[in-house]
Order: sequence, then structure tokens, then C-alpha cells
Amino acid sequence: MKENKSNLVKITGWILFFLAVGFFCIQMGYFLVHARYQVEYIDNRLFFIINILCMICLAGSIFLLLNLTKMVQLIVLSVLILFSIVNVNLLVKSKQEVNNITSLSPDWKHVLSIKEDVERGVAVYYRSYFGIMGRPREALPHKTAGDFKVEWLEKDVAAVTYKTDGDTIQQFIGTYGDRGTGTSYYYVGAEIHGQWKAKDYQVESTPEGIFVTEKGKTEMFEWENIIQFGTLAVVLKKNDEAVWTIALNEDFKVHSDPAEPTTGNIILYKATMKNNQLITLEYKTVN
Repeated sequence: MKENKSNLVKITGWILFFLAVGFFCIQMGYFLVHARYQVEYIDNRLFFIINILCMICLAGSIFLLLNLTKMVQLIVLSVLILFSIVNVNLLVKSKQEVNNITSLSPDWKHVLSIKEDVERGVAVYYRSYFGIMGRPREALPHKTAGDFKVEWLEKDVAAVTYKTDGDTIQQFIGTYGDRGTGTSYYYVGAEIHGQWKAKDYQVESTPEGIFVTEKGKTEMFEWENIIQFGTLAVVLKKNDEAVWTIALNEDFKVHSDPAEPTTGNIILYKATMKNNQLITLEYKTVN
């Protein structure tokens, strides 16, 4: 029994040691790719969290694999606590300087990452690579102020609603998929040409623009005020402020032949910082 327990302790110690080596290699790899390719962690807090995990695993392996005197054990424990305190303080300081908005998609395949320079009010959207790495893709329009609200409209469409320093509501859409063959670009407004209906709501895409009806009240958005994101969503704006987002549902199919019938639904999402529901609309007619 004692021998089995001793073997289990050694196995656990070696597992912790290899985990520590793995975390160390991740950090060294990060320094390399960051310097050469301007790649960052998708969330700045990961750097400090990995440091702490590496130190915990290393200290755990030392305790389990080596016969240490009480004095040496105390020294190792003190170093671990000091190292953790330093990294926690750096993490808190980093959070005060950079606000990380990170959200995982419902299917765990995509990561939305936005980093906001708190002092300057500048937010940058990062495209994720290999799960935890990312590169800056584009800056969000307008200076930001206040909180961000993230809602996944689909497994590959994330709507980010935020307020600007001018007290306007804006929306940025992160897109990670395609509804066509994936080899060509298409316009969402043209693909949803016609009428779409749900209870109390209607969307109509015409050559003049897009009409949105909410409980009997209709607003018209001209094409110059409609911003497309990727190939999955558009944001409808009025007076330089976001009002609605329209996204292609997962079942929507883009056809290369215009004569083919429209299949699938679309999603209507209101631009507001309050909690609100996604509205799924079904295709009805062509104008």
C-alpha cells in the first residue's frame, strides 16, 4: 500500500513538472512570435495566469519529488507566494491600462477579442489564431466610453454593442464564417433582397435601402448608412448611430445563381445596452 502511494506521489510530481515545462515553453514561444510576428495573447491576462500556473506546478513537483528540509520547503513556498503576488499586482495594473473584452463562441470554436486602451478610449479588434494567440485586425470606430456588451447572434457572429465618448450607441460585428462556398465575397443586403417577417417585425431589402418595421413603426435606412461586416452581417445606422444589426442565420444559404430560391432565415438585433432578444425572421416574398 505504501509503495503504491509512493508511486502515485512520484507520478503526480512528474506530471506537475512536465506541466511546468509546458507552461514555460508556451511563454518562451510567446516571446518569440510576439517579437517576430507581432502576435499577442488573445487576452493580456493570460500572460500572468500562465506565469502563476507554471510556478505552482514547478513548486508542487519539487515538494513531491525531492526530500526537502523544512527550511528549504519554507523558502520554496515563500518564493511561490512572492512570485504569485507580483504577478497578481501586474495583472491588476494591466487591467487598469487595457480592458480585455473576451468571449468564447457557443460551440467553443471562435474567440472574440477586443482590447481597449482605457486612457485613450481606443479599442482594437483582434483576430484569434491557434486559440490563445491573436493579431490586431482593426480599430473600432469612435472613441469608446463605458462598458461593452457582447452577444453571439450565431455560432460565428458576435455583436459588440458599446457607447462612445459622444454618448452614441455603436455596434461592431465579429464574423468567423461564411454562408456560401467560402471562395467569393458577396453583399448581405443583396442576398436578403425581399421581405422577411416575424411577429411584430418585418425587414424589407430594396434597391433604395432596407426598411425595418417594429410593432407598426417603419424606419428606412439608405445603403450609404448600412455597414457590412465580413459576409455575415450588416449594421443599420441613423445619424451616425447604430440602430439595428441584421445577420444571416446558420441555415441561410447563399446561391451563385440568382434564380435559385432563397433558403434560411435572418436575425434582427437591436442596438441597445439593455438586455434584448434576438429576432428570427422568415423569408416571405421578393419585391
